[in-house]
Amino acid sequence: MPNRRIFLKSAATTALAAATTRLHPLLAESKKRSPNDMIQLALIGAGIQGQGDTNFALQVPGVKLVAVADCYDGRLAHAKELWGSDLFTTRDYNEILKRSDVDAVLIATPDHWHRQAAVDSIKAGKDVYLEKPMIHIYPDGPEIINAVKNSKQILQVGSQRVSSVVYAKAKELLAAGAIGKLNMVTARWDRNSSIGAWNYSVPLDASTETCDWPRFEGSAPKMAWNPERFFQWRKWADYGSGVAGDLFVHLFSGTHFITGAHGPTRAMATGGIRYWNDGRDAKDVLLALFDYPEGFNLSLHVNFVDGGEESEGFLFTGSEGLMEISGRTVTVTRTPIASEPGYTVSTFAEAQQKAYLEKYREKYPVKHPEGTPPRDVEAYTAPPGYVDSYDHFHNFFNSVRSRKPVVEDATFGFRAAGAALLSNLSVEKDSIVHWNPETMTIV
Repeated sequence: MPNRRIFLKSAATTALAAATTRLHPLLAESKKRSPNDMIQLALIGAGIQGQGDTNFALQVPGVKLVAVADCYDGRLAHAKELWGSDLFTTRDYNEILKRSDVDAVLIATPDHWHRQAAVDSIKAGKDVYLEKPMIHIYPDGPEIINAVKNSKQILQVGSQRVSSVVYAKAKELLAAGAIGKLNMVTARWDRNSSIGAWNYSVPLDASTETCDWPRFEGSAPKMAWNPERFFQWRKWADYGSGVAGDLFVHLFSGTHFITGAHGPTRAMATGGIRYWNDGRDAKDVLLALFDYPEGFNLSLHVNFVDGGEESEGFLFTGSEGLMEISGRTVTVTRTPIASEPGYTVSTFAEAQQKAYLEKYREKYPVKHPEGTPPRDVEAYTAPPGYVDSYDHFHNFFNSVRSRKPVVEDATFGFRAAGAALLSNLSVEKDSIVHWNPETMTIV
């Protein structure tokens, strides 16, 4: 067997070289592209995520924003400030779907609008970039998947780590046996700020005049106008899916992409509102454990009352080492497998201890007189300035042009979101819940 350390170093060099060339892969292409090849994009849902996503999307050459829909007039006005006064804006996204100059839509609405907006867009002949989580409730998944299957449209789910060169490197290392047999994955995403806990600012002009409250409510239970629910919707299950749908889904996407797994078979979770007692019903602390048929366990936690800085990361534990993802870096720490079983003789009579150790050393001679051999540590970091969100949009627009499969289709998106929402279901039922990752159904 070739020296694994040499192999991993060689693989790292290849991956980082590829990463560098992927930073702006369309720059050369844009010089020879005709004006008629421009992808005309529309944004549906121009909140924090929607505006941020659009800024990344427009960095990809050959993409132009032509329309924006949102239920708050202030965001429509700001869209024109950001992207031009000639931008078409509306409260009703159906007006956008009727336009022949729109090729693709970016959907970044509250979760409870994901299914309807995606299905409507597909039926209107638009390609779709759908922010995570793909679903708000379980029936959403099959409906979105079937809509795509019965059309010629492209749909990509927006968990950008699936396009990350860092995660691609981790996938390669795991497959190469860098840490031996995987037996556990531990992932976290902690926050310690008010904004991190979804306490987004409510504009001073928020009212039923500037905000289309009935349209925002959509399929949610009807209630009186509430500006906090409108602008801080992630805090309520009527519109969002809590930390499971907002953050766990990213951790599932990363886990499934790196391991190739389709999902867990059972889940158990606990949590509560430990600090943000402000009327929300979404937990601010959530912990969950998942069993995977591939033979490993996944442990997740989110803590919105973290005493430190915001923290996100993965730890893959194998039979021969550890692999950690933190920011733009993946680190492999290999611990040599013990060449001897060890001994516990201190409770024996001294004569028996001496006799036992003599026999033991005959069978297991000392290989490292200085003690335990040093651990083998290697780290691989993406190039400076690398952003996986850009790559994810680049991959989406490549599929829009080529009609080739996307990197994160509806089935992948449902398996990630469906697994994540098992956490909420387990807490709600106060029991273990079972899931079939192949049929994507609750057992």
